[in-house]
Amino acid sequence: MTDTEKVTRDKLFSDLQTVIEDAEALLQATASQTGEKIEAVRARAMASVTQARARLSEIQKKTADQARHAAESADEYVHRNPWQAVGIAAGIGLLLGVLINRR
Repeated sequence: MTDTEKVTRDKLFSDLQTVIEDAEALLQATASQTGEKIEAVRARAMASVTQARARLSEIQKKTADQARHAAESADEYVHRNPWQAVGIAAGIGLLLGVLINRR
């Protein structure tokens, strides 16, 4: 996963969390309103918020599991191929050093 994908994913989680919080605040602000239509809309909105919270939690758990699995795979690879890992890290460091010195 690239840094851009991670930032985009994190921004999406943050935005979804904000939408859920705003929807809950709106539901609380309209709690004093009465009427059959308002109650129906509030019930649907509350169900949607509850479902969104559950899905967000599920996505966050799945993402954490994937990150943990990737870290375990990287750790296993480094333990099986230590010199190759050192060589790759040195190559990446050299490349970054060259790119930084260009500026």
